[in-house]
Amino acid sequence: MKFAYKLSASAIALAMMTGMSFAQDIEIKNAEWWQEAGKKFDGTTLRGVTESTPASNYIADVLAPKFEELTGIDVQIETTSWDQMYDKAIKDMEAKTGIYDMVYIEQDIVYAYLSRNFLVDITKSLNEKAELKAPEYSEDNFTTFAENFRGSDGDLYGVPMEAFIKVYLYRTDLFDDPKIQAAFKEKTGKDLKPAKTHAEYTEIAQFFTDYGKENGMDLWGTTAQAHTGHPASWYEYFESVAPTFGVYDWGIDANDNYAATVENGGTMNSPEAKEALKWWLSMRDIAPPESVQSTWTEVATTFAAGRAAQGLVYGENAAWIATDESKSRVVGEVGVALPPLEPGVMEEAESGKGYIGYYDGGAFGLPVTSKSKDAALLFMQFMALPEIQEDWAAAGSRITLTSTYDTPKVKEVDKELGGYYSMLRDDGKLFKGAPEYPFHRQVIEATAPTFYEILTGSIGPDEGLDMMAQKAEEELKNLGYRK
Repeated sequence: MKFAYKLSASAIALAMMTGMSFAQDIEIKNAEWWQEAGKKFDGTTLRGVTESTPASNYIADVLAPKFEELTGIDVQIETTSWDQMYDKAIKDMEAKTGIYDMVYIEQDIVYAYLSRNFLVDITKSLNEKAELKAPEYSEDNFTTFAENFRGSDGDLYGVPMEAFIKVYLYRTDLFDDPKIQAAFKEKTGKDLKPAKTHAEYTEIAQFFTDYGKENGMDLWGTTAQAHTGHPASWYEYFESVAPTFGVYDWGIDANDNYAATVENGGTMNSPEAKEALKWWLSMRDIAPPESVQSTWTEVATTFAAGRAAQGLVYGENAAWIATDESKSRVVGEVGVALPPLEPGVMEEAESGKGYIGYYDGGAFGLPVTSKSKDAALLFMQFMALPEIQEDWAAAGSRITLTSTYDTPKVKEVDKELGGYYSMLRDDGKLFKGAPEYPFHRQVIEATAPTFYEILTGSIGPDEGLDMMAQKAEEELKNLGYRK
């Protein structure tokens, strides 16, 4: 298995800069069908809300105008911050105001939405209204990531629109510098190369933080998504770091009465969990000073600014960091590898018993409160057309249809990126989304305050994880999950 891939300046950069031209260049098969289907919705305006990500911005800037040109249906996509997106969507669905016809559903929140019956069953709706089903649309073409948006009946409740893994980025200009290689060799007795273990990662991180100080550089050894009051830090630990130490599904065992404490059969406060947290905190302490206020966005900008030698970064940012000179100072100098792991974790991931990191992404869901459900069903299918995906993948570093991997443009871009898309295709199975918990937000809200106290030093990591595991079980008992 190939563990490291190098990103270079490529067609992705061109795609990002010229994305608006795609609206005119996309050739839609069966265009007459779409024109006819749109006639009955003349004058309709669809409204959607989504997080401002590369994939979402492509929808707003390229796909929505193309869809309107084709069908006459106006589509207004509101792109905003993650917390604003979540707040607006859930308040609209709770109040049943019907403001939005489409809402972005992140992989980790869909189970809560399903438990509250917020979403329309897309599979069922299209089966019942055959006249609305587009000729080129097929659920069978979705990658396995779509399984995250299916209900217990197997039906689809969201159309995947972005999918990516959280990868280990490193600066190739630093790792390949003969002078730096010699200094690392002299200090550690080892060759400088991307880390396979946490011990190796630590050694590299400490070296570069020291190297930056010694040479008067704004350079640190690692990134850290360690905001002291934002759930991004909670997610970094539980979904990206803990699994690399063998702690899965937040340390909660759904098959053992939703146990979280070691005493009751869980692993949230296990020795492995405590080791993972202490390791992560030690990395935060030698990361750039802004790390204590960094969410997923700031981690990406920190790396793009050249302030870190390595780090864990969401894959949706990897392409622009490596290719977009208007945003990044490390264009053509970014390598990608799998995260560092403890012994045995890779074997558990390959056997299906565990995973090595977070497989993130989202879908567009159709709220049951929408006032234009049929028109929205058309647009959601439009987003899943094979002919749409090729340019979208190049522009947004995301793939949701299996057929997209074999398209000419993606194959060519993949070569120029040293196998970036191949990594997503071949190694994506080693990563996993958030556990299928309908109590997602409740557990975070119950445990996050204690987690923030650990980050600020008010509580020690061992004591803090013990408290968090206990609080998780108490919340699950209050909710009726734990007996």
